[in-house]
Amino acid sequence: MIQMNNMLLVVEDDPGLQDQLRWCFDRYEVVIAGNRVSAMEQLRRHQPPVVTLDLGLPPDADGISEGLATLEEIVAASPDTKVIVVTGQNDRENAVRAVGSGAYDFYHKPIDADILGMIVNRAYRLRELEMENRDLMQRKTDHTVGGVVACSPEMVKVCRTVEKVAPSDATILLLGDSGTGKELCARSLHDLSPRVSGRFIAINCAAIPENLLESELFGYERGAFTGAVKQTPGKIEYANGGTLFLDEVGDLPMSLQAKLLRFLQERVVERIGGRDEIPVDVRVVCATHQDLPDKISKGTFREDLYYRISEISIQIPTLKERGGDILLLARMFLDRFNREQGRNLRAFSKDALAAMEAYTWQGNVRELMNRVKRAVIMAEGKQVTIKDLELDGVVTTEADFSLRHMREQAERQAILRALSHSAGKVSTAADMLGISRPTMYDMIRKLNLKV
Repeated sequence: MIQMNNMLLVVEDDPGLQDQLRWCFDRYEVVIAGNRVSAMEQLRRHQPPVVTLDLGLPPDADGISEGLATLEEIVAASPDTKVIVVTGQNDRENAVRAVGSGAYDFYHKPIDADILGMIVNRAYRLRELEMENRDLMQRKTDHTVGGVVACSPEMVKVCRTVEKVAPSDATILLLGDSGTGKELCARSLHDLSPRVSGRFIAINCAAIPENLLESELFGYERGAFTGAVKQTPGKIEYANGGTLFLDEVGDLPMSLQAKLLRFLQERVVERIGGRDEIPVDVRVVCATHQDLPDKISKGTFREDLYYRISEISIQIPTLKERGGDILLLARMFLDRFNREQGRNLRAFSKDALAAMEAYTWQGNVRELMNRVKRAVIMAEGKQVTIKDLELDGVVTTEADFSLRHMREQAERQAILRALSHSAGKVSTAADMLGISRPTMYDMIRKLNLKV
């Protein structure tokens, strides 16, 4: 259970109301502030989870300008604090304005101890639940696969697989679209292995011209070709005792595939222009976004090499397939770039969250990171908007988080799946679901399904 302090900050300039509110909240440790300066001092000193704020503060006791300014400062300094604004009777317009500026809730005078107490208690409970949720989320993402943030079952499975196979010397093939995090997984395979004290050498097979790639991988002797003025070991030799990561191995030229296959079989290399066989003890991890079986069928990738590099294959899902990871990663990037850019953006707007969930993310995690970074730099408001993310063209739908809606969706999917497996026979589907046939018919009518 998360322990939260029992402080309640009451921002009120009327001494009579101060005493009344202190009496109302005797279960809390109440601190009082009579103006904006005092309120901010108490906020920094005590960090209260909940604040009640009278909008009519001096020097504008008959207006709301000072109260709204105080609200904005509290929200900017402590975004997680729940602020309950207290307004005049029937002052709905200012109450709505305050909520739009970041207040959690509002209450109209005159003070009713029971009702206001209920609102404050609810705010405390919500803050407590948020802290517990953040703690649980941290535990879910607190795994040893460095740099990988995940709570979706698909990505957690990948992390567990990486942890399981890392101690072995098996050659690993990482499969997945560009930007999904293949290099992060490769580094984790190295960091979690007994070879962690050795080098991690990465080479992108698609980024180096074919005529230079062989010398990069295998090295060369002095005088092997024009410009070879000294003996130079290749990347494979440099990785001795550590891990060699061959990124985009699907782009390896056919002429080098045979030489790489021989190295994987014999674990020796010959430098260009040399005759000595040099033994190398290295763990090999490969990655590609290409369909290697398709390349094999077209004759552009060796089948024997494919089976040699894929002793264990790990498929990394796209960002769109990772469900809740999108917003989790977005918030992590927002925190990171806030620090790096010296900004203090509180959160994403509601339409920005909906757009990120609806967007296809062809560039995966890398695209998400770049969009959030740009948004943090360019944002002019206090939140990251859909325009800041350049996602204002994305078609979104209103998310329905009601328990009833989710239950109906789950029931619909279960019934359709059972009917599919039973070839449309209602009685058989009912038996599979563990319900009676009349109940099955009732649910079919309720959900407006066609059998």
